[in-house]
Parts: sequence; C-alpha cells; structure tokens
Amino acid sequence: MIVTKVIERKMAKQYHYPVMYKEVLELLDIKNKKTVVDCTVGTGAHAYKFLEIMKPDAHLIGLDRDKNSLDVAAQRLKPFEGRFTLVKENFVNLDNVLNDLGIEGVDAFLFDLGISTYQLSNSERGFSFLKDGPLDMRMDNDSFLSAYDLVNNLSESELGNIFKKFGEERYSKKIAHSLVEARRNEPISTTTQLAEVIMGSVPAKARYYRTHPATRVFQSLRIAVNRELEILEPALSKALSFLNKGGRIGVISFHSLEDRVVKHTFKEYASSGEVKIVTKKPLVPEDSEREENLPSRSAKFRVAEKINIL
Repeated sequence: MIVTKVIERKMAKQYHYPVMYKEVLELLDIKNKKTVVDCTVGTGAHAYKFLEIMKPDAHLIGLDRDKNSLDVAAQRLKPFEGRFTLVKENFVNLDNVLNDLGIEGVDAFLFDLGISTYQLSNSERGFSFLKDGPLDMRMDNDSFLSAYDLVNNLSESELGNIFKKFGEERYSKKIAHSLVEARRNEPISTTTQLAEVIMGSVPAKARYYRTHPATRVFQSLRIAVNRELEILEPALSKALSFLNKGGRIGVISFHSLEDRVVKHTFKEYASSGEVKIVTKKPLVPEDSEREENLPSRSAKFRVAEKINIL
C-alpha cells in the first residue's frame, strides 16, 4: 500500500489528469452507458473519471497487458469496488474477455493508445532515452520479445525498415548501419547506449532539433516490440462487433500512423452503413490542456457510433 501511494504521488506530478477526459466523457456519453470497456485502462485515470459519473448499476471492464499498471489501477479504483472488473489481457483479445464474462453487447469502448506516463517514467521498463535502463520496451513483461532482441539480432535492412515504417525516421539507413557496427563490439543493452549510437549517426544539425534524435527510433522499436499497429485494426473491428446500437467507440492516438488506422477503419465501417462518424475531423486538446498536461500535446480523438447491426 505504501509503495502504491508513493507511485501515485509521483504520477500526480507528471500526469495532471487523463488526456482529453472532458471530451471523452461527453462524446462517449459515459454517464448514460451501462457497460463500458476501457481497452487500455493503464493505471485507471480515465476509468476513475468514468466511474465517478456512471450510474451505480453500470459496470466498467478495464483491460491492460501491463500487470504493474493494473495493480495501481486496482488501488485507485477501490472507492468503486464491485462496479468494475480488471483483466490482464491484450486488447486484441477483447472478444475472448467479453465472452468469458458473458457480455454480449457493450455501450462504449475507449482506446487510449501509446505509452503511459507511468510506464515512461520507470527506467526499468526501457521506454525512455532520457533515463538509463535496460533495453526492454515490453508493455507486457511476460511477452517474449524485447527491444534488446530486435536491436541485437535483426539485420541492418530489417532495422532500417522498422525505423522508416514505424518511426518515419529520415536517417533510418544510417542509424541501422551504425547500430550493426556498434553491436559487433558488444551488445547494445541499455537505453543510453542506443541513444548514444543514434546521436552519433545523425548529422550535427539534426542533434539540436526540437525533437530529440532518438525519439523516432525509440517509438518505432516500441511499436514493433508490442505489435501496436498490427493489432489495432483487428481490435477495433472486434470492438465494433460488440458495440450495441447507439453505442460509441472512441480512440485517442498519439502519432499519425495510429490515427491513420483509426480513420480508415471508421471510414470502412461507415461506408458499409454500420456506423456514423461523430468526429468528422479528429478532436485535439485545447491550448490550456496542452500547456498543463504535457502527454496531451500530440493527442487526436476520433469517435464513431453504431447505427446498424448487419
């Protein structure tokens, strides 16, 4: 309990409130929903806001593949004991979870994509180039593949493709070449080692851009390790199949690759007459939130509503 309190105090300093929570509450009409699924419940930030306004007979299901985050969420949501269920599971398997719970229809889904501040701030997880830690990047500590495995075993061309495809990295080939050369001497095992190789691979002028030179490479490795783009479309499709008529699904994304998948998936279902797109253009945080709540700076929020059961 003491450890959890310390974690929550640290989180409070870094994470003022869940990203775009007012927009989420309003557009998903959470207060009038009976069954709500938070597919990326994390430490329970959005879930807490949901349960504050959901009716006593409503129920929230929270999924996450990070056991540590779920432990914090369980403590945070204790005031609502009996009104929520937390499950350690990848959201691509949400159909199995809902079937196991005997749930045939859902009134609202939320996907808050990307890395959480809680995970990013823990150096042992290896997500940040700003802190020295093991080169891990697994959202699920029980999963087999880590960033260390990719960086030290993939070929130069395979690494370059990951950096280009998932990070849209301008210097992908040069960075991949430098990594392969560096690992000939010793394995690249820490975030600091990786960041140093990246810094030495880009032109001098690129080292002082507003965005740190390692940002895109770390993003691309995280996406590859956790199959983030690969699982997104099937997960959205499964969620839409469980969505009740009049129910809504909302997705908060943090980079263009994620947002593109969400946009195209919603358009596909809209063209078949199953949903209507509520947000013709993605909503972005207000200026005040961007200033106060740093994790929200690149957020985009899209919402669709189920209108027909085909």
